[in-house]
Amino acid sequence: MATAEQLRPLGDRKLLAESPAIAPTTPPVPVRAQLAPRQPLLYAVLSFSAGILLGTHLWRPPLWWALALLVFLAAGACLLRRRQRWAPALACGALALLGAFVIQARGPVTVNNEILRFADSSEVRLTAHVITDGFRREGGFGGERQVLEVETEQAETAASNENIHSGIRLTIYSRPESGGEGKAAAPIPLYTYGQRLRLTAKLRPPRNFGNPGSFDYRSYLAQRDIAALGSANQSDLQVLPGFVGNPSADWRNRLRRSVLGQIHALWPAQQAALMDAMVIGEDAFIDRDTRVNFQRSGTYHVLVVSGMNLGILAFVVFWVLRRLRIGDFWASLATALLGFGYAYLCNWGSPIVRSALMLLFYLVTRLLYRDRAPVNAVAGAALGILILEPRALLDPSFQLTFLSVLAIAGIGVPLIERTSQPYRRALRRLDAVAYDFSFAPRLAQFRLDLRMIAGRLRRFVGVRAACLSLAGGLSLLLGVYEVMLISALMQVSLALPMAWYFHRATTLALPANALVIPLTEILMPAAALAVALAYISLSLAKLPALIAGLALQGITGTIHVVGRLRLADLRVATPSLGVALAAALALALALATVRRRRWLTAAGLAALLVSALWITVVPPHPRVRPNSMEVTAIDVGQGDSTLLISPEGKSLLIDAGGPFGPWRSEFDYGEDVISPYLWWRGIARLDAVVLTHGHSDHLGGLPSLLVNFRPHELWLGPNPRTRALEHVLDIARQQSVNVVEHRGEDDFRFGGLQVRVLSPPRDWRPAAEPRNNDSLALRFAYGSTAFLLEGDAEKNMELAIAAQRPRAGLLKVAHNGSASSTSPPLLAAVKPQFAVISVGARNPFRHPRAEVLDRLQSRHIATYRTDQSGVVTFYLDGAKIIPAPLPR
Repeated sequence: MATAEQLRPLGDRKLLAESPAIAPTTPPVPVRAQLAPRQPLLYAVLSFSAGILLGTHLWRPPLWWALALLVFLAAGACLLRRRQRWAPALACGALALLGAFVIQARGPVTVNNEILRFADSSEVRLTAHVITDGFRREGGFGGERQVLEVETEQAETAASNENIHSGIRLTIYSRPESGGEGKAAAPIPLYTYGQRLRLTAKLRPPRNFGNPGSFDYRSYLAQRDIAALGSANQSDLQVLPGFVGNPSADWRNRLRRSVLGQIHALWPAQQAALMDAMVIGEDAFIDRDTRVNFQRSGTYHVLVVSGMNLGILAFVVFWVLRRLRIGDFWASLATALLGFGYAYLCNWGSPIVRSALMLLFYLVTRLLYRDRAPVNAVAGAALGILILEPRALLDPSFQLTFLSVLAIAGIGVPLIERTSQPYRRALRRLDAVAYDFSFAPRLAQFRLDLRMIAGRLRRFVGVRAACLSLAGGLSLLLGVYEVMLISALMQVSLALPMAWYFHRATTLALPANALVIPLTEILMPAAALAVALAYISLSLAKLPALIAGLALQGITGTIHVVGRLRLADLRVATPSLGVALAAALALALALATVRRRRWLTAAGLAALLVSALWITVVPPHPRVRPNSMEVTAIDVGQGDSTLLISPEGKSLLIDAGGPFGPWRSEFDYGEDVISPYLWWRGIARLDAVVLTHGHSDHLGGLPSLLVNFRPHELWLGPNPRTRALEHVLDIARQQSVNVVEHRGEDDFRFGGLQVRVLSPPRDWRPAAEPRNNDSLALRFAYGSTAFLLEGDAEKNMELAIAAQRPRAGLLKVAHNGSASSTSPPLLAAVKPQFAVISVGARNPFRHPRAEVLDRLQSRHIATYRTDQSGVVTFYLDGAKIIPAPLPR
């Protein structure tokens, strides 16, 4: 093939010779010959992080860490001149010790718990002031409710009157008037920051579900200085005169409410709810289905105010300021101030504050290092955040933010520099022939080839227009390539934390983000401009509001299509520690080799891809005990859910918890309680699921579990076909789950167990609504040991069960320990050695009832309760039963 010089027309050569102002430059050094930039701050932040983890899991007095730090520093000073090669190791060791010292010197998060002395579900008269604005929700039994946070000033009961300053998350509710059918409940006014309230409330301590892998709700509230949960009727609440609070915070809340008002004035309600979340971080009006669709498509980061939102606004502001010829320093300062102003407007939420801090440190290190070492800038930002807030290291949002930015700066940018960036530069001034000598031969040849194509097009549009259209089209294609590259890189780099914390492998995140991110880059500045102009004139704001609205429609359309695809969301169990370490090493290898020889770069990227595929496709080995029947009562509060593992390793989930009665809530027991425990156990697929009967506290979590674990079979008894059950059956059909109906006298084997159905009888006919006696009663036998479960069967049905003499050493007590069940005839027939009760703490039904506990105690039956012990496990090895409650 001819070279660019040989094919260059004579006129072009003459033009080059006559253009001394454009002198040929030295060809760029090949990538493999370039030295990777030094990244001392990356090693510094990794060492400091290791110290934080060490101090978190290995407690020692802070003085010990301080003395060890001084020893390392003294050793480093002594050896600095004689043994310089030891200096980096000693510096890393000193930073690790500093991290351990900082985390332990800070001590644990503390909250004033004095108010818990009144948290016994009895009424207490409180004087308090609002510390976070309330937001309205639909009420559970009709009417509406409002959730807000208050700080108490005074707590009064019949026996005492005390001044107490503790935080409470308060739910204010209103109900339709009793006896007034069709009457709506009185609307609840929106309570705002600083208002003083006088109310009668019932308080309770926050409680975590006692299952490994569950969300630590208590710690989450403690970080917000909340000590108790409370509920109050709107009719028992009075607004007092006066204001208590910080004037700056009051001004911020007023500004925030004003911005929200402008958003709702500019966009219709459905779009405004999404704009609230994406622009200012107010997600109170986002329903769970919308959240799930964003999560399934791997684009949830655009729905919440995160580093990406701030990054987009910061980039636009910095770009505009630089185009206005404002100096680098002043543009960086203005951009940093914008970041903190935006965080201030977003209520100083931890993720956005950390993003603002990271932006500040990035801009500072960028000024120091310029663009030579972007990883240094990212690492410096992370180190600054961890010094100010060491516990941020344990926060998933910080880890995701740091890893994503590190992957972009440390892997994405070098890959773009090696692939698309040279061609982007080659597209500049395509019609300037003399500019060819500024490039390596292959790029000069690329420019020549494009000019030859432009020569064919010039008869239609002219030479300059042909060059511009070619350059623009190819720039667009390179931009699409870069977006796809960064999206793919983010997906594989974040596979480990996404699986570890959220149990998701977003298989379609790549095409979804390729569409959503560019639209978000349009939406954010357009929406911000529209809100700003709305304060001047709504007419002026219409055009940017229209642009933002169209971008939002594109985002929601993409999410709607992608989020509903079955392939879009693959749920995965918690990876094993070995797999997690391998994934971390693969990321480190990719970072270390991305600027090396091509084969090394390919090897590092291949290792990163293989680790992500392994986490996504290869399920971990479940944590089970071989050659035993395991029975685990999962803590689902006031409901039922039991995991059974057969001696052959087959898994069976019996019931799925759920809210009691008609209470409407976005809390999903299947997704939020049971699934995390199963994933923590390494269970990625269930062999079968049993629904004992159709009450909501047994059925509520079933839809999510069918989707998450795709069981082979769903076992049912004779149940009325209610709307809730039909919904479950629809999902079972969608997931290709085989529905099997069982009745009394069925006898079959399952994974090495002998299963016998004791009730309801074969001639049982369900009523129009579910009843407790619809419950499947099942006896599982292994060797000489057996387990009996009877759902919510009541005394009259228990007589029929007892007549079959179902001896079992382990009994699952029926109906949460209600007095309607666990009758003496049943206990006499079963003769259990152990019993377990699934029951909610401080439940309004006073379960388990005292008479039931007395019956169990009188027969010397060792009884375990999920409200006291959390998850409770029993192992039946064929000869004996071994209880294994979770240590608490």
